[in-house]
Amino acid sequence: MKLLDAITQVNNSINGFVWGYVGLALLIGTGIVMTLLTKVFQISHLKHWWQNTIGSMFQKNVIGHAKEKGAISPFQALCTALAATVGTGNIAGVAAAICIGGAGAVFWMWVAAFFGMMTNYSENVLGIYYRRRNPNGEWSGGAMYYLTDGLGNKKGFKHIAKVLAILFSIFTLLASFGIGSMGQVNKIVANVANAFDVSALSSITVLGGVNLYNVILGAVIMVLASLIVLGGLKRIANVAEKIVPFMIILFVAGSLTIIGINYANILPAFGAIFKNAFTPIAAIGGGIGTVVSKVMTQGFKRGVFSNEAGLGSSVMVHSNTNIKEPVQQGMWGIFEVFADTMIVCTMTALVVLTSGAYNLQTGAILDGYNDATLVAGAFNQIFSFADIGEKFIAIAMFLFAFTTVLGWSHYGTKAWEYLFGAKSVVVFKIIHIITIMFGAVMTSSLAWDISDTFNGMMMFPNLIAVLALSPLVAKITKNYVARKLGKKDVKPILSYDETIQEEMEQGV
Repeated sequence: MKLLDAITQVNNSINGFVWGYVGLALLIGTGIVMTLLTKVFQISHLKHWWQNTIGSMFQKNVIGHAKEKGAISPFQALCTALAATVGTGNIAGVAAAICIGGAGAVFWMWVAAFFGMMTNYSENVLGIYYRRRNPNGEWSGGAMYYLTDGLGNKKGFKHIAKVLAILFSIFTLLASFGIGSMGQVNKIVANVANAFDVSALSSITVLGGVNLYNVILGAVIMVLASLIVLGGLKRIANVAEKIVPFMIILFVAGSLTIIGINYANILPAFGAIFKNAFTPIAAIGGGIGTVVSKVMTQGFKRGVFSNEAGLGSSVMVHSNTNIKEPVQQGMWGIFEVFADTMIVCTMTALVVLTSGAYNLQTGAILDGYNDATLVAGAFNQIFSFADIGEKFIAIAMFLFAFTTVLGWSHYGTKAWEYLFGAKSVVVFKIIHIITIMFGAVMTSSLAWDISDTFNGMMMFPNLIAVLALSPLVAKITKNYVARKLGKKDVKPILSYDETIQEEMEQGV
């Protein structure tokens, strides 16, 4: 017990630093820097990036499957990235932010997403620019590569960049086992077992006190995941492009139904979001300065935790597209953050704030609810027959969390590939699949707390590289705007590697 207590104490200290003022300031600060350097691209070129992402959905080169080995379409990359980012944080995380920081936390979540759009954009621009093909002929990209070949090429930074790249890969591996597998599966099992209880199975205990129902659910999830993960990125992307749009539309439709029924509370809910962002309710406790800080921190933290902008995670799948233009894939990164936070998280927040499960005046939660059950409770208030609302959220959580496991399996694969080579990635995939069962049967929160810390630690090496290479991102963006919007005849900037540059120029 003393060892566990010591580990908990150390982890809490590190986690407090990573997800505290220093980490969040670095995240938001990077977003502000990239927004300014790209001349507020997410607003100034809103029409352009919108037309070239969701507006191009019916173009064959966007949704058509890539024939190139190991490459996927931009839409598949988006769905796989959203598979990994749209997880339990979009439901339970948003509810927790409101419970701890009040309705005002939603405003700061939006602020984090606004600047996070350009952080994610920058990561993807660098990911495409510094990607290369592995021995299997597949694209490999990510923070570890723009650290090694970008920051590493700056005078005096070669060895530091290599160390940071290795650290980033290690943190990604560890996070893929925790947040990207065990944590998600633990939420799936808990929600499914609660909403669809089979007493004949849950009453039987095995493995030192774990109920049989949880073991069976874990085994089923493990088999499903193995059938997809072992098939490689193309199979993951094929599944993601079918499930992700369906699950988001399903959740948004269900949320809009709840919000529509409670339409009288929509304006008061938005009023509470904007008012409480700067003048929080007394229920949060503390002086006004402390309270506002707490509200901002909750909004920033939950926003970043949800969309992962700045962690350097989704760039590892965006780099696998058949897109030649770094900026073009960067724009999909903008839309990824928009879809995750501005749409899905906002829907969750409005469900909570309009349903009456959360009191807009006092900040009190209805008896019998907590941050983990608040959204399900809000749905159940409207769809109370046979607990349909609770079952709906259990299904949504299953889809959100299961696809997160699939997306993170790719991130972990790329980190493993960087550390140990492409030939041995099957070893990682097997380990990752095995961790699913651990997630189904484990009850201690320490494992999730530690993986949350590693998840956050990914941001430090990644954001160091993004800031160091920010002039390059600005240069690539300016080059793209001049060519595509200004119709100027200038040489495109597509890759750090001359051979890849020449190859990519064909057809640009």
